[in-house]
Amino acid sequence: MGSGKELLLLGLLGMLGKCFSECGEGFSRISGVCVDTNECEEDPRQCGEDTKCFNTNGSFYCQCSQGFRNVDGMVNFTDGQCKDINECTDRDGICGPAANCFNLIGSYKCTCHFGYTNNTSQGNCTDIDECNEAEIKKEDLCGVKGTCENSAGSYHCKCSEGYTNYGKESTPCSALDCDSFKGNGGPAPVLGGLADILSMMRNSCLALSNPSAAGEGNPDGDALLKKLFTATKAILSPGQLDSSEDVSGLLSTVENAIMLIGPQLKDNRTKIQTSETDADIAVQRGKTPPTGPIHLTTENATLDTDWTTAAGTGSYPGFALAALLSYKNLEKSVNWSFDELTGHEKDGVNPSFQISSRVVSVVVSNPSTQNLSRSVNITLRHLQDVQESANLNYICAYWTERGTWSTDGCYQQHSNAKHTVCTCEHLSSFAVLMALYPIKHTFGLQLVTKIGLIISLLCLILCILTFKFCRSIQGTRTTIHLHLCICLFMADLVFLAGISQTKPVAGCRFVAAMLHFFFLGVFTWMLLEGVQLYRMVVLVFNTNIRPLYLFIIGYGTPLVIVIISAIIRPNEYGTDQHCWLSLKDGLIWSFYGPVCFIIILNVFFFIVTVWKLAQKFTSLNPDLSNLHKIKAFTVTAIAQMWVLGLMWVFGAFLFQEGTTAAAYIFTILNSLQGALVFIMHCLLSKQVREEYAHFFSCICTPQKRYSDFSSTNPSSSQSQGSRSGQHTGESKI
Repeated sequence: MGSGKELLLLGLLGMLGKCFSECGEGFSRISGVCVDTNECEEDPRQCGEDTKCFNTNGSFYCQCSQGFRNVDGMVNFTDGQCKDINECTDRDGICGPAANCFNLIGSYKCTCHFGYTNNTSQGNCTDIDECNEAEIKKEDLCGVKGTCENSAGSYHCKCSEGYTNYGKESTPCSALDCDSFKGNGGPAPVLGGLADILSMMRNSCLALSNPSAAGEGNPDGDALLKKLFTATKAILSPGQLDSSEDVSGLLSTVENAIMLIGPQLKDNRTKIQTSETDADIAVQRGKTPPTGPIHLTTENATLDTDWTTAAGTGSYPGFALAALLSYKNLEKSVNWSFDELTGHEKDGVNPSFQISSRVVSVVVSNPSTQNLSRSVNITLRHLQDVQESANLNYICAYWTERGTWSTDGCYQQHSNAKHTVCTCEHLSSFAVLMALYPIKHTFGLQLVTKIGLIISLLCLILCILTFKFCRSIQGTRTTIHLHLCICLFMADLVFLAGISQTKPVAGCRFVAAMLHFFFLGVFTWMLLEGVQLYRMVVLVFNTNIRPLYLFIIGYGTPLVIVIISAIIRPNEYGTDQHCWLSLKDGLIWSFYGPVCFIIILNVFFFIVTVWKLAQKFTSLNPDLSNLHKIKAFTVTAIAQMWVLGLMWVFGAFLFQEGTTAAAYIFTILNSLQGALVFIMHCLLSKQVREEYAHFFSCICTPQKRYSDFSSTNPSSSQSQGSRSGQHTGESKI
């Protein structure tokens, strides 16, 4: 019993000793003494990310770092999470009115507006006095005639009269030359519509140069550009310009207008197109000159240069401009004035020239366009895909202020059948020219032409004398043959004397018109011969055609065609190489159109004639003598049409380059015409041979009568008897 009490007392004392030996929570025993435990040091991540840990006696608490807040809104906590505070949205105007606020993780940043500054990343921004700073740095912000005035966050330049910053207030003032749009002494009174452009641009220029008139009558650049191209279209739409002065006036006016309009355009790149023009305009603005490449394109041209070349090395006006303008039909008005093109001889022969591309103008803000720091490359598309050859070279040329083409400072870099790349050391209006060299074997061809045409002319003279004075064959067919030979004689004579006489131009055009008239006359009289043969076979009575009607049709029809053609396309009569119809613009069809129509009609008449002849030969009582004559007439007429038609098949290629064989064939056939007409209508005619025999007999032995010529054939006797005034049946035909 006593031992049990001792054991109970001993256990109670052990428990009390244990309790008094342990420290409380947040404390730890060190050397038998309970001291505070620093939870923040023991576990740095005790409070989590973006927090601060604070130790207390026997415990700790957490607070969010600056720029963060507790998700539960508590300031002190032992368990929670902190998130970033967006100062830009929580605190309106934290950066002030002249800055933009950008939130950062745990903070924020203020970025000043353009024209303001701040020494720190936070706080209000203050205005920069650009005018004062420029004066201190001795910089010229507004140009010589501009006054700098500071404004909140910026500045503006106040320009003197005669100067403008094109509505861009922070751009230096540039001088305006409104007198360039006066047109005094220029082409404005001559070229219709140009005066309207000059007036419109002058008014716009004056509005820009007068600060007190700002906003009055001063349309924006895009609207003004549309008006310019609409007015240009009105000038070019009616057709080609009449003189080089008109062309120069239009080109310079449009270039000056683009220089004035370009800085007013809203966009940095503007493209505009009409039925007559196509333009690509680029503008760069800024305090410093722009750099980098420029690539402008239109439908028919490409410009490759750089902004340094476009802006120039002189004073920078606050903008740089580059424009490429292509005229879609102007080449027709400048296909002359090649007098200054020298140095292109080949084998001692000077070429003729033709425009082979659209005319393009290049405009830049660089005032020194005649002496560029770097060359520019202009790629021009050809009007026709033709490869260079021994007879054809492509040349890069520009339009001078004198109204002529020149190649100074422009060189061909590369050329193929489709386009030519030109490298130029100055800027103006450009085009690619074709240098066309005469076809080879010139001497031989001229020799064949002259000899053949002289023979043809002699034969035609004999034909004309025969048809005029041989009374036994007089009739409608003889009248037709007479005037056919007259037309052919005149055509060959003019061809021989004037086909190559290209100077003066007026004389060349007259020669081309005469050739047009007389060659059409040949085919018209040939048509009348086919009509007459048709009437002889189909009609029984009244087969003849009155001479008045023959003359009206034979000469009136060609005359009407030539007059209409000359009125519509007067400048297409005569080329640089030959006095004939130009192969451009379709004028050549005023010849080939009627010729093809006549040949088709004659083929129809000859088919009907041969068919009717075949029917009559198989009839019961054919008039064989008369039918054989008509048959002979038909054969000679068909042969004549075949020779004339075949000649002009090759004549279609006569005035093109590289067609030597066609030129020889045309010349030979043209030379044979007179001889063939003489052989078919004179030497193969028995009556004409008898007349020749009688004529020569009278010259050799005028006292003797050669009646034996007529004794061989009754028809011959009738022919001899008819010399007293009676006609045979053939003469009536």
